[in-house]
Amino acid sequence: MNRRRTPRRISHSQRRHAPTGEWRQRNQEQWRGEDRGSVRQEEGEIPEQQSKGAVPRGTCPTMCPAHELQAREKQNRLHRFEILAGTERYKRPTGDPLRAVKEYSRPAAGKDATNPIELRPPAVLRKTVCYLIDEIAASPNLHPWTEVYSFVFDRLRSVKQDMIIQRVSGLDCVSILEKTVRFLIYASFRLCGEPLRLYDPRINDTHLQENLSWLFDCYEARTELHPNEEEFQALGLLYNLGSTLATQHIVTLPKQLRSTPAIKLALSINRAFLERNPVRLLRLTQKLNFLQCCALHRHLVTCRRDLLHIFSHGYSSRNCHFPLDRLAQLLFLDKSLTAQLCLDYGVEVSQGNHVIFSKAAFTEPEQGKVRCKLYHSIVAEKNKDLTVGSIINGFD
Repeated sequence: MNRRRTPRRISHSQRRHAPTGEWRQRNQEQWRGEDRGSVRQEEGEIPEQQSKGAVPRGTCPTMCPAHELQAREKQNRLHRFEILAGTERYKRPTGDPLRAVKEYSRPAAGKDATNPIELRPPAVLRKTVCYLIDEIAASPNLHPWTEVYSFVFDRLRSVKQDMIIQRVSGLDCVSILEKTVRFLIYASFRLCGEPLRLYDPRINDTHLQENLSWLFDCYEARTELHPNEEEFQALGLLYNLGSTLATQHIVTLPKQLRSTPAIKLALSINRAFLERNPVRLLRLTQKLNFLQCCALHRHLVTCRRDLLHIFSHGYSSRNCHFPLDRLAQLLFLDKSLTAQLCLDYGVEVSQGNHVIFSKAAFTEPEQGKVRCKLYHSIVAEKNKDLTVGSIINGFD
């Protein structure tokens, strides 16, 4: 089928009446952004003067080139996940060739990044990603998970660097990018609220957006639908909820793809978000699977804030006592968290478990006071009987 997509025309009146406000503009610059090329250049793209020659092909048969492993052993720069068992207490521990993974290094002047013996071919890159997900990220014995994330994140950057230099494309590229996107989405939920020194959501978001964009380019280059395209197109929209560019991207997809259940549900949630209908949005969220909720979770604080703001205007009366139980049901929170959220926004909760809304009393809390992690129950309850490996490998 024809997969060529044409840009959607936007009339002058549509531009003039386009939604405004900061809450509608989030992620506009990030979604398939103009600086995408600069990000790939930073990751190790071949300079233009070198791109005219033959594309380098890696010949390294292991996850970590032997030269790098020896150098890091001498410099005592091995990660504890890479050390050979029994040598941990040595002054200079020995690296395990079966566990060591090539680390990410920034392109430097005078450094030959195209040496075939330092590059891993696509088959080895896929093996490396499977190892990182199955043996590191999904391991129940490696703690803390912030350290696990840091290690896997760095090694996945190195994988992407090798892919860019070799211009890997096709199914190998898609397979690697899909696992990477799932890992980053899952990490954005699991590590939400961690200290910045352990997890930076902005850095995670930047790389997630870049990998999503690259993955969609791979899908677009194919003449037939990919088996997982429905899943990732929906994840991209849920993660970038409210983004005009993300919405326009979805509506330019083939009708066959737009009509799939996951994308139709994502479009319905996106519409509820744009229409500021938080009750409908939260209700539709119940139909999402766990990873889809992970992609959506960063918008839940805004959604619940909008619900309280709308109710503070619609039910603004001292004689109107809204049942706390009912509000908790609408917010999909327990009563204690609902009461705490109300207090954070200046909404009064009486001793009789009633909420007294007032548009004059509604206030925006200080930045960082409403912690997203406290209100994860709507997502966490979908994580029953799921392992990290099954989530990232797409078996949920």
